[in-house]
Amino acid sequence: MILNIEVNRIDHIGIAVKSIEDSMKLYSDLLNLEKEGIEELEERGLRVHIFKVGETKFELLEPTREDSEISKFLEKKGEGIHHIALNVDNIETAFERAKDMGFRIIGDTIQRGAGGRRIFFLHPKDTGGILIEFVEGGRENE
Repeated sequence: MILNIEVNRIDHIGIAVKSIEDSMKLYSDLLNLEKEGIEELEERGLRVHIFKVGETKFELLEPTREDSEISKFLEKKGEGIHHIALNVDNIETAFERAKDMGFRIIGDTIQRGAGGRRIFFLHPKDTGGILIEFVEGGRENE
């Protein structure tokens, strides 16, 4: 049986920044985007500041240590779009379908992301250079 992935929407766009504080001039002051809060993901070495843009969000990703995934990204590519996240109802279905189709999954498992949601990433070498994240359901506080 072929499992189909149902993508609900673009959940968020992750943007790597050196400093969330320095980025506030654009996202908060100029664009006047609604702030949803800041979350620290210690195990991943990053701080996430979330802004709401309609049903989609911008997640500003700031490294909290030198060995974090965002530190490595910033060192290699500089500030900018880190990933695009797609919202799905069933993360297991999306995970199994991606694996069955031969897509490499970063970390090889479903993980916990911002808001306590279950996530996984497809390797950008399999997706035309775009880091794609799958995110299950809504945030715990939505």
